[in-house]
Amino acid sequence: MKLFLLLQNLSIEEKVKNAPDSSYEVGLFIGTYLPFVLLIGLAYFLYYRAKKRKISDKN
Repeated sequence: MKLFLLLQNLSIEEKVKNAPDSSYEVGLFIGTYLPFVLLIGLAYFLYYRAKKRKISDKN
């Protein structure tokens, strides 16, 4: 996992260096981290639903 993150950081830093303007940097940042944020949100949502279902099954 650390190797993947290290490789990803090097790629991002290189892309930022070669960026034509600052709006490209913002888009690159959003495009890089948004999938991770969405996956964390989905995991939390599924956990919450499973927990809620487990509580309702006990009653």
